Amino acid sequence: MLDGLRLYLRYMGVSVRSQMQYPASFVMLSLGAFLFTGVEFVGIWALLHRFGSVEGWTLPEIALLYGMVQVAFSISDATSRGFDTFASMIKSGDFDRLLLRPRSTALQLAGQELTLRRVGRFTVGLLVLLWAASHLDIAWSSAKLSLLAASILGGACLFFGLIVLQATLAFWTTESLEIVNTVTYGGVETAQYPLTIYRPWFRKFFTAVIPLACVNYFPALAILERPAPFALPWVSPLVGVAFLAMTLQVWRLGIRRYCSTGS
Repeated sequence: MLDGLRLYLRYMGVSVRSQMQYPASFVMLSLGAFLFTGVEFVGIWALLHRFGSVEGWTLPEIALLYGMVQVAFSISDATSRGFDTFASMIKSGDFDRLLLRPRSTALQLAGQELTLRRVGRFTVGLLVLLWAASHLDIAWSSAKLSLLAASILGGACLFFGLIVLQATLAFWTTESLEIVNTVTYGGVETAQYPLTIYRPWFRKFFTAVIPLACVNYFPALAILERPAPFALPWVSPLVGVAFLAMTLQVWRLGIRRYCSTGS
């Protein structure tokens, strides 16, 4: 496992060096992502400025949800580029080269690119998260800080798992199914607001099927000391890790299904 981690870090180093060959491009793309994501939060600010609260949630409380999910998604989005573009490898037959190497295909795809320009989204999420923490009357403790870190890590694993699942479907469909983006990018939009504003069936879907609430909403309840299911917020971030592990098992099933391009 340590050998695989060292190899992954070397992959990341190569990716960073290649992207920094064009620093001006990196700065402009990062700035564009920063502004685009920042405008989204301005929209939330305008909504809360007009109505004061949403289902009893104030702007700083919603900013906490927003910051958590944006940081988590930016991490997964930056590290999953190989899976995101996997459909093109299936169509071109380039996936065969990965199978010939004595390394895990998941490791090779995960290390294909560290998308540095995602730092723009990450920065917005982090700034909003810090702003929310400074404006909320929270008695921060090591337990709450650990829960915050765990929920971000669990969220990153969950989104990474969704992207792996989207890539796995290409073994059967060849073309990537964009409908999966409704629960990745759409999930980010959903998690920016408290779960209580949605219909019951929608809440159940994002709790039991795509457990986004477990890595964002429930931990936020514990951090804000709002009523929550007993002990659930403190263990719910582990659901994101379990979800990623499950999708990697599905990925292995997809590899068994793969029969090359025939060309």
